[in-house]
Amino acid sequence: MMRRRACLLALLVLVQVACVPFAHAIDPLEFKDRAEEQRFQKLTRELRCLVCQNQDLADSDALLAKDLRREVFEMMRAGKSDGEIKAFMTQRYGDFVLYNPPVQANTWVLWFGPLVVLLLGAAVVVRVVRRRAGSATDTNDTTAAGVDEV
Repeated sequence: MMRRRACLLALLVLVQVACVPFAHAIDPLEFKDRAEEQRFQKLTRELRCLVCQNQDLADSDALLAKDLRREVFEMMRAGKSDGEIKAFMTQRYGDFVLYNPPVQANTWVLWFGPLVVLLLGAAVVVRVVRRRAGSATDTNDTTAAGVDEV
């Protein structure tokens, strides 16, 4: 029993040591101060990972996201404003890179597509429910008429 515990403990320590390389931050960067770090975090949360598509740059582990985080950091250090950084990213990768793209003719599908799909789904549900309710009423009328004849 004691030997089994010792083996289990040794295995647990081995697993922890093996996981140490993965425990570091996604992309450790040297910030001048807390304000710069907060600005960087805010910017990377507003930009989408182009590989993952459902994650922002701050949360993505993709290599492209790492490169884009580094690029955002370097542009910040070069004195670019948030607007200039977003404009650069949009020019390079399109409006899709923004988590909140502007409402324009070319982004209407992004903004209004889900609403249209929801409304179409609701219309289908209403139609099916009405059709089933109508056929149930017809069946009940036919059954009631058959009972009256007996």
